[in-house]
Amino acid sequence: MSEFKYRRAQFFAQMNKNSMAIFPAGSEKIRSNDTEYPFRQNSDFYYLAGFNEPDACLLLIKKTDSQKAILFNRKKDKSAEIWHGYRLGQSAAVSELGFDKAYQFEELQDHLQKRLDGLTTLYFPIFQDANLDKTLATVINELRAGRRKGKVAPTTYIDSLSILHEMRLIKSTSEIELLSAAAEISAAGHICAMQKCHSGMWEYQLQAEVEHEFALQGTRDAAYNSIVAGGENACVLHYTENNCQLHDGDLVLIDAGAEYQGYAGDITRTFPVNGVFSEFQAKLYQLVLDAQISAISQVKPGVALLDINKSVIKQLVDGLLELGVLQGDSDTLIKNEAYKEFYMHGIGHYLGLDVHDVGDCGSTENPRLLEAGMVVTIEPGLYISSAADVDDVWKKIGIRIEDDVLVTEFGAEVLSADVPKSINEIEALMADAQQHG
Repeated sequence: MSEFKYRRAQFFAQMNKNSMAIFPAGSEKIRSNDTEYPFRQNSDFYYLAGFNEPDACLLLIKKTDSQKAILFNRKKDKSAEIWHGYRLGQSAAVSELGFDKAYQFEELQDHLQKRLDGLTTLYFPIFQDANLDKTLATVINELRAGRRKGKVAPTTYIDSLSILHEMRLIKSTSEIELLSAAAEISAAGHICAMQKCHSGMWEYQLQAEVEHEFALQGTRDAAYNSIVAGGENACVLHYTENNCQLHDGDLVLIDAGAEYQGYAGDITRTFPVNGVFSEFQAKLYQLVLDAQISAISQVKPGVALLDINKSVIKQLVDGLLELGVLQGDSDTLIKNEAYKEFYMHGIGHYLGLDVHDVGDCGSTENPRLLEAGMVVTIEPGLYISSAADVDDVWKKIGIRIEDDVLVTEFGAEVLSADVPKSINEIEALMADAQQHG
């Protein structure tokens, strides 16, 4: 647990003296009647606590001469554990997780009432947790009402996430190892999909192959709802119905990633259902691939993702002009954002405990520059629906190619490099699988 204790120490170092920071855990969500969705811990809480049960809260209290990390979690309950599973309890939370104290979750409000009295600053995730907001409002207003009895409420309130998300943006060595493992497992799932795909399959069957491979490789969790989109379905960016049949001659786009020990993989590959790209599919695919390779080559410290995206837009527009999909002047088309009919998203996002990970991106006028230790996705795409005013040969084709990329001191390392993406590599892999299948 040294990694989590180190993170708490980092946060303590940025707190004002005579202050408290509070971080709520996630809670179970009802799926239907008395059944719940699989529990997934709040990423901010987990980053500092390393604790994976619901209904918990972490307090960091910093005074002039001391600092304490206190956990509130569910009490041991033999009956509840028989029905719903093991609980760590308070004693083990101290001995196994390295907290200074641990108390039952039901005691949280009483402890806040006592421990906030006299502190000047409170850090908490503002407007992020309605139950916590309600509890804090009750406690602080009671302290204010007790001024004549010597009670003192905090007077400074700071959003804890502004500090925590900056910490999460730069990954430690251990985090990079976990992200690398998530990417490798994700890559195995995509390779399996290429090997198992054939016309007549249903999208959800191919999804099952991907996620089954995740489990075989060491994790049961997907980092997000998998996208398996055949034909024109690939033109819907966040298509997750996955309920259509895959047809000979179509492409299939799979956007899927494994979650390994809390950290997300996020890979997209597009390949032909029958294993062979058609002439026009190959031309569009190669354009996207060239743009992606160029974008990855630009990843290094001191460069903004926004500027990489601008270069990708230029490359895609010039390519679409050469293919005859667009007509006109390149600079004018870019200025008028004519490309947005076919490429409507950005080049990528941060990756970490969340698949769309936290961290300041800056603004259009002043974008955040990449730094060593960041992990980003690079994912250009082209999407030409049946409604587009283009030659029919280009219609119903959606292509996205996405990799997970670590920003290093000197450039970029592709964590998801295991899964093929060139036309020749994909066709060879699928042909070999068909031959030996």
